[in-house]
Amino acid sequence: MSDVIEPVSEALIERAKAALGRRNLVFVGLMGAGKSAIGRMTAIALGIPFIDSDHEIERVSRMTISDLFAAYGEEEFRSLETRVIKRLLHTGPRIVSTGGGAYINERTRRHIKKQGLSVWLKADLDVLWERVNKRDSRPLLKTENPRQTLENLMHARYPIYAEADVTVVSRDVKKEVMVEEVLSALAAMPKK
Repeated sequence: MSDVIEPVSEALIERAKAALGRRNLVFVGLMGAGKSAIGRMTAIALGIPFIDSDHEIERVSRMTISDLFAAYGEEEFRSLETRVIKRLLHTGPRIVSTGGGAYINERTRRHIKKQGLSVWLKADLDVLWERVNKRDSRPLLKTENPRQTLENLMHARYPIYAEADVTVVSRDVKKEVMVEEVLSALAAMPKK
């Protein structure tokens, strides 16, 4: 992936930076919503650091997410995830993309609300399925009917994701369009 994105208006970038201040911008949503890709490009546009919480979890544990799930189960994984995200949010501003279940955890959600602005990348089932069905690295989708599992996750998690500060609809458009929509939503937030 190239680190070059089409130019976004400098005025929009400045308004978005002013609204963010020293806070972190935290991307939440289901797997396949685009949290890492859009988060990374948003960080480039704003000129601030980007970190993917799943990659950080893998780095500190020296295990893949799938291996962590297999070895310790989801509950222990979520506990580790909360600790890592809390540490990542300690300083800012930065862009943080989270795993799909991170924001569902009440403790993690509390840390995000306290130290950041959350952006929910909301996508419909067809968009998500098209993006995630090509890879088998999603531990929660290792089921007999992964598309149904994904739909069940949507029903369970979307009401909680709706608590995010900002919602941007993730769909099949150029990533640069999504970044501009995220920056516009951020710029419309009250300064803190």
